[in-house]
Formats: sequence, structure tokens, C-alpha cells
Amino acid sequence: MSINPLLDRVVLKVEEAEEKTKSGIILSSAAQEKPQFATVVAVGPGGIVDGNEVEMYVKVGDKVIASKYAGTEVKLDGEEYTIVRQSDILATVD
Repeated sequence: MSINPLLDRVVLKVEEAEEKTKSGIILSSAAQEKPQFATVVAVGPGGIVDGNEVEMYVKVGDKVIASKYAGTEVKLDGEEYTIVRQSDILATVD
């Protein structure tokens, strides 16, 4: 099974949350921050959204930084993904 986003949606595979700090303190799951770094796994075709033409700037495989609490989280075949609008992606990472 695969996820095929529509319009200006992008499917992200979010990186795992850090389980310990740089100084070695182990964090409980409640104390871990939601990660913002992700990899693009699928991109919608763009098109007309709310009366405006949307061009897609990200592509599959891009490393990106997304808004912290944006999108919809889904679980498919045991993997967790987040579906966001392209406008919720803040930057690409080289």
C-alpha cells in the first residue's frame, strides 16, 4: 500500500525524536520534543488550490524542516508518516 498525496500535499517521514540530551541525560517520551526534520517520501501534483496556482518546490528525497505541529499523522504498514501542505514546510536542508 502507498500514500499518494493530492494537490499541494506532501508526505513526510519524520526523524526519530532524540532519546537523550547531548550531555547524556535520557529523556522520557513525554519530555521529548517533536522533531521538525523529515524526509519527503511523496509529493502531490500541485494545481489550483483556493483559486491560486500552486507549484511544487519539494521533491521526493528532499530533507526538510516542517512546522512543529503541522499536518496529519498517519500510520501505514507499521510506519508513521505526516501529511502536510507544502506551505507548512519551512526550509530544505542540504
